[in-house]
Amino acid sequence: MASPNTAVTGCVSSSHAADIGDVGRTRIALTGLVQGVGFRPFVYRLAVRHHLTGFVLNESGGVRIEIEGTAPDRLAFIQDLRAGEHPLAVIDSFATVEALVEGGTAFEIVESEPGPGRTVVPADLAVCAECVGELLNPDDRRYRHPFISCTLCGPRFTIIRTTPYDRPGTSMSPFPLCAACRAEFDDPAGRRFHAQTIACHDCGPVLTWIDTEGVRAVGDEALAAATRTLREGGTIAVEGIGGYHLACDATEDEAVSTLRRRKARSGKPFAVMVPNLATAAQLVDMSAALSADLQDRRGRIVLARKRIDGDLRLAEGIADGIAELGLILPYSPVHVLLFADTEPVLQAIVMTSANRTDEPIVTSTTDAHHRLAGLVDGWLEHNREILTPCEDSVVRRHGGEMQPVRRSRGYAPLPIDLPVAIAPTVALGGDLKTTVCLADRRTAWMSAHIGDMSQVRSTQALEDVIAHLSALMSVDVEQFVVDRHPGYRTRQWAFAAAAGRAVVEVQHHHAHAASLIIDSGHNPDEPLLAVTFDGAGFGDDGSIWGGEILRCTLRESQRVASLDSVWQPGGDIAARRPYRMALSHLAAAGVPWTPDLPPVSACPPDELRVIAVQCRNGLASARTSSMGRLFDAMSSLSGVCQDASYEAEAAMRLESMAASARAQDLRRYAFTVHDDDGLVRIDPSSVIAAVARDTTTGCDPAGIAFSFHQAVAAAVTDACRILRAKHGISTVGLTGGVFLNALLTELTHSRLTEADFTVLQHRHVPPSDAGIALGQIGVASFRRE
Repeated sequence: MASPNTAVTGCVSSSHAADIGDVGRTRIALTGLVQGVGFRPFVYRLAVRHHLTGFVLNESGGVRIEIEGTAPDRLAFIQDLRAGEHPLAVIDSFATVEALVEGGTAFEIVESEPGPGRTVVPADLAVCAECVGELLNPDDRRYRHPFISCTLCGPRFTIIRTTPYDRPGTSMSPFPLCAACRAEFDDPAGRRFHAQTIACHDCGPVLTWIDTEGVRAVGDEALAAATRTLREGGTIAVEGIGGYHLACDATEDEAVSTLRRRKARSGKPFAVMVPNLATAAQLVDMSAALSADLQDRRGRIVLARKRIDGDLRLAEGIADGIAELGLILPYSPVHVLLFADTEPVLQAIVMTSANRTDEPIVTSTTDAHHRLAGLVDGWLEHNREILTPCEDSVVRRHGGEMQPVRRSRGYAPLPIDLPVAIAPTVALGGDLKTTVCLADRRTAWMSAHIGDMSQVRSTQALEDVIAHLSALMSVDVEQFVVDRHPGYRTRQWAFAAAAGRAVVEVQHHHAHAASLIIDSGHNPDEPLLAVTFDGAGFGDDGSIWGGEILRCTLRESQRVASLDSVWQPGGDIAARRPYRMALSHLAAAGVPWTPDLPPVSACPPDELRVIAVQCRNGLASARTSSMGRLFDAMSSLSGVCQDASYEAEAAMRLESMAASARAQDLRRYAFTVHDDDGLVRIDPSSVIAAVARDTTTGCDPAGIAFSFHQAVAAAVTDACRILRAKHGISTVGLTGGVFLNALLTELTHSRLTEADFTVLQHRHVPPSDAGIALGQIGVASFRRE
């Protein structure tokens, strides 16, 4: 094949040349994660090793290879290619066909060919150990180069503008390779052979520091100014791979409290970056699994249980009242240099998304200086454009299994296989923890975390994400899928944007269950019992659901069990004031509001009188069966949390309190579970009454909290036993935001397993609203409205 833009040529030794009669040619087409991971250089080296001529190139659908040589050499090449030796590539399809012999003496990597079809867009990767070694080596020419990378690491999705994945289609295109980098790019023996993101001090992006007075510094001086500001207790904005972070010294009380005050984030835990595993081991209970999780090439925030006896002390206010700490290791060269440049070395840095409350993460320098003014003492930024916002992913391990809490950088937009084909579709998820899911035929792509849809900027971010994903994947959207809640902004946007295209509405909890069905690989036509516990979802009867068990498949669902509903006084405000839900549950259980009960004493008298009316007649309230709101109520009733400054704070504090319980403090609580004319009812009244009694008699809150978790797990198991007898179903799925609670998940999984149920849990997408867009796609694949 002739190519005017051949990047590199490898000659075949004459000692291995064959007579033309012995030579054949094979064309190979591959799809999967085969671009942006150094796959073509891998193929080149493999071909040269097997004495083959031909070429390899990227095309819009994947990678095309043609090999020419003897039959044994071609067969050996194909066997090695199928063996999966490449550390990052994932081959989804592998097709071969015989071709006409063309002759030649070399194997070539040739220029990519645009055209129809699509390939897997690679996710961003943390800086590799080899690059870190060079970064810190004074004898290396990339010593202290803040953008060091190779075929095994660096940004991918966040810098890709178009496919196929080649430098001209990325935000590295403004940085032509210098002669030294070009030589490495062309060297098949090196780690940077055809690495599209490589650069050096002479040809790459540049770091800049700008303080609030407009004083600028560049390169090493920029890093010095940034680290000096951190050492002095200041807050800086750091432009990273997928957006900006706000950073401060995590060991200094005043620095952390200043950041909280400026960001108006009073209580929500901060993620903490530490330089290495040794430092992490001073903060959390370390294990082999946690060590591997922290070092994962995706560079994720890992939630781990705090140590109470570690030598390193973090500032007050990092994660007060929470038993877990979110830790992350440096995943970009800039992060590595921030730690390396401080004297004494910083031991921990807060790294939190740079945004104002409920807004999307900031990604451009213009927005950073406008939106973050007043929050920071300076900006450490660069001139490599971030094309796609991508916040840090968050994961946690429980029961030996990994569960995503936020699926974003390092995961998006890797494809997810669908069990049923669908027309070109985009699903918009919900209004909180919003992600969108694009799908075509039997492949889905979930976006990075977008956030909450309460701001105009969030709507613009939603539009940008959909447009970018659709362009990258060559999908011309024919229909939209939305939640049924009439007030959701995502739903309203879809109806406005549809312009004659179909809009499919999917019930919130069916979407949760469908997400789990796809995530777990469950047969989409085989019914399961989906225990769907969350904070709120618009129910089929117009009330707010959230404590449901559904008998469902991807095609259909039926509510077969539910937590008894109560009034949610004042609507959404009750989620911020847990004492309101506690008062409502007390009223529903017939327990008097005595002054010694924590929610009664926490509620202002005038508000208490209004809530009393609301609990009688539902004034300005809605009925809810939400398990999330029951956890809020229990947190208030046991004296743990009366006002929540962020979503799920009350429930998180209750879980953390339960983790400190002693065996002698455990109580025997039990829900009343019974079949009521076809719907299994889970009545919390007896638990509410017992907790009210134990709280007022001075029982330990930790024992109450743990015993409540046990009671919920037992109630789920009792309800599923009844449903198994009625419907003959022995597979149970756990989904919804409440199952981000690791303790509840472990207790429920254990009880169900002991009762001979097969239990399904999320493994690749979060159980919360961050995963429902995938479920919406699954449900919509069976219907078009």
